[in-house]
Amino acid sequence: MPAKLGPMNTKLDAVDRTVIGVLRRWSVPALRVSLGIVFVWFGALKVFDVTPVTDLVADTVYWVDPDWFVPVLGIAETAIGIGLLFGVFLRIVIGAMIAQLLGTFLVLVVQPDLAFQDGNILLLTTEGEFVIKNLVLLTAGMVVGATVRRPGEAQEEQAPIDESVDAGV
Repeated sequence: MPAKLGPMNTKLDAVDRTVIGVLRRWSVPALRVSLGIVFVWFGALKVFDVTPVTDLVADTVYWVDPDWFVPVLGIAETAIGIGLLFGVFLRIVIGAMIAQLLGTFLVLVVQPDLAFQDGNILLLTTEGEFVIKNLVLLTAGMVVGATVRRPGEAQEEQAPIDESVDAGV
């Protein structure tokens, strides 16, 4: 019976290698573009004053006038998105994106009653979920940021590649 699995394993291995090759080539650019779309979209909503988060921003950053802050934040988010979409000034864009996303976590500190149900940090409200999902956006930005050096460009130190990951261990 194992002899019959040999050719099948070879075919599955070939498919696996092909799929992994495609993912390695296209996943980070797709991630960068999808982040760009999200930032342009969310930013434009703020610029055109049709965002559902104006009150959330105003109540969280209460020391700043939301009439100018929300549109300026929208312009910054749109600029971040455009930079991501076109892959330009990525070091600056990723830095600005990380700063913006870290700022969203102020809701958890400034308005915990709005982010957590009955003060329980394990029970998120809709607003809390909206903020916590930014962990994924933040991590995605880190992945994109890890690619700002072109292949072959000198790197001071690179973490060793764990071969067990490729081996499926």
